[in-house]
Amino acid sequence: MTVPTGPTDIVDAHHHLWVRARHPQPWIDPATMAAIDADFTPADLDRVARDAGVTRTVLVQANSTEAETVDLLGVAADSPLVGGVVGWLDLTADDVPDRLARLRAARGGERLVGVRYSVQDEPDPTFLDRADVRRAIAAVGAAGLAFDLLVRQHQLAAASRVARDLPEVRFVLDHLGKPALGGADLGGWARDLRALAASANTTAKLSGLVTEVGHSPWTPEDLRPAVEHALDAFGPDRLMFGSDWPVCLLASSYPRWVDTLAGLLDPLDPDGRAAIWRHTARRTYRLESS
Repeated sequence: MTVPTGPTDIVDAHHHLWVRARHPQPWIDPATMAAIDADFTPADLDRVARDAGVTRTVLVQANSTEAETVDLLGVAADSPLVGGVVGWLDLTADDVPDRLARLRAARGGERLVGVRYSVQDEPDPTFLDRADVRRAIAAVGAAGLAFDLLVRQHQLAAASRVARDLPEVRFVLDHLGKPALGGADLGGWARDLRALAASANTTAKLSGLVTEVGHSPWTPEDLRPAVEHALDAFGPDRLMFGSDWPVCLLASSYPRWVDTLAGLLDPLDPDGRAAIWRHTARRTYRLESS
């Protein structure tokens, strides 16, 4: 199946790269995650992304260090494909504006388009309500950067509160908040996703869904309820495509995910499909100026 908008101008708003000798990825379990227990380089990305019709990407941090972010900015500086980097920053630090300035002064620093922090790993359910964390997120927004929300389903309510209370910040929900797909009750997730979408400063990524299905093999019908609800809650103009490559390899090849999403989006008009495949990401991450 071909992408209805044409396979030559897709923006992949969410992928990773890593070389473990330089930046270890301790979250990769060699036994259960053998498909990604390897290094993934810009050359690897070029092969799979360009074959899928991708012309621009957003490279997202995988290691919670500023050192990795500096290296990713260097990758972006050398890559005609990577248009922006969502880097990592310690939201509990008391010098966030200075840290942002140092990242922007690094080689490729002009490609910094957003910041992400692994809120999903925080045991404190009120982490996003903390005053220091909110000050840090506000500083990210004041610097003209987006803030990626990496949260799990039970953290969506807190994400809604921070998005509502910081309307000047552009928030991007990764992986639709990781709904439990493949037969689980999505009622609570659907309610909380709609609450987040009520804040006009939020967008979301149609990414990371294939690895949230609770059984194997998965089918497009396992993903359809989440995609259709996201379309209803956010609308196409606030949704964007992300491959989550190479993590997606745990459940899907890059082209299979592109083809699957294309089928799920087929009922949309051309403008709606174009928004998801490229326009929302370009606008949200300000890729045209990066």
